[in-house]
Amino acid sequence: MGQTISEKILARASGKETVKPGDIVTCNVDLAMVHDSSGPRTSGKKLDELGVPVWDMDKLVVIADHYVNLDTPESKNVQDICDAWCEAHKVKHFIRNQGICHIVLPQEGHIRPGMFCVGADSHSTTAGAFGAFMVGVGATEITGVMATGDIWVRVPENVRMEVTGALKPGVVAKDVILKICGDHGIMGFGYQVVEFCGDGVAAMSAQDRMTLTNMAAEIGAKTGIIAPDAKTTELLKAWGVRGVNADDWQSDADAVYAKRITVDGDTLSPQVAAPSSPENADDVDNYRNVKLDQAYLGACTGAKLEDLRMAAEVLKGKKVAAGTRFLVAPSTIKMRELAAAEGTMKILEDAGAIILPSGCGGCIGLGDARLAEDAVGISSTNRNFVGRAGPKSSKLYLASPYTVAASAVAGQIADPRDML
Repeated sequence: MGQTISEKILARASGKETVKPGDIVTCNVDLAMVHDSSGPRTSGKKLDELGVPVWDMDKLVVIADHYVNLDTPESKNVQDICDAWCEAHKVKHFIRNQGICHIVLPQEGHIRPGMFCVGADSHSTTAGAFGAFMVGVGATEITGVMATGDIWVRVPENVRMEVTGALKPGVVAKDVILKICGDHGIMGFGYQVVEFCGDGVAAMSAQDRMTLTNMAAEIGAKTGIIAPDAKTTELLKAWGVRGVNADDWQSDADAVYAKRITVDGDTLSPQVAAPSSPENADDVDNYRNVKLDQAYLGACTGAKLEDLRMAAEVLKGKKVAAGTRFLVAPSTIKMRELAAAEGTMKILEDAGAIILPSGCGGCIGLGDARLAEDAVGISSTNRNFVGRAGPKSSKLYLASPYTVAASAVAGQIADPRDML
């Protein structure tokens, strides 16, 4: 019987020839990632209390991204703890104020196909876009991993999510994953691996695919994964990764899946998720004319270089509507610099965008992108739960970078296809 890519990775990590759903295995961790909120002040503190060292400093990455760019006593305290712990423990891979962890991690060359990784954040699933198996864990589990270098796993079932046909201009990965959220709900694939595939996925850029695996968390999946191909290898090489092996990390033709689901890319329209859940997704036409106070392009989901380009494609020669703030926080400093070098940032600024520092910021209701009382916003982020991006009275819609940019121009939710 054949194996899926996920089963191959779990088998390798656990030292077994094969694994099957339901098996309990102990996996050796290739990489553990924590950020300023989930690492030194929690798991790091516990290790210090126990007098236990980190199992392998070469395999630990600490990224400060949540409480950065904020001039508050709480933020300063979190950063001071993070800085002091990393200095005291001589953390080799400490990345401070360079952007959001889920984008910085692969961008800085830490991810490659076939790896088994854990991250102390639910959107650690993003790394699956590169053919790695990466899961988000809580404070207790990441503490155990940092101490021992291994973790037990119940081998998940696999779901084959095939995107058929060709996505139309103005329709991208964010629309695909919102469609899946709307059709199956935020717990539709509890403790299952969702393997994204098909012609629609193959046609996406490697960066756009990251949006699919990032939001595997919003459909309840254990993780999301995409088999690596030439696009994967090309992007990783651009990010300094050498010796990428894509061939060994493909699902076998006779691999067994718990479910096989198709998404019709040919007929898919831009999607918008209404407050206050990603599963409230529907065609943009059903939300047209909702007046907006703010549009936000940011987060690990929607502010990569490709996302900034999408927004610029809409905004070129146009202006943001009076009465609507359009805020842009590129996901990493490096991506902002690349966008600036090619002229993308100038297009956004000329249209009236307010450029914010790279970091989690508005996605978690911090900084200048936090929604005001009773404000209505649209965002390229991944979650719109009550109170996440601002006070409980605020309302947030989710959409693709194309739709967010078009809505900023219109001052209300708009179909980007009308502006492309």
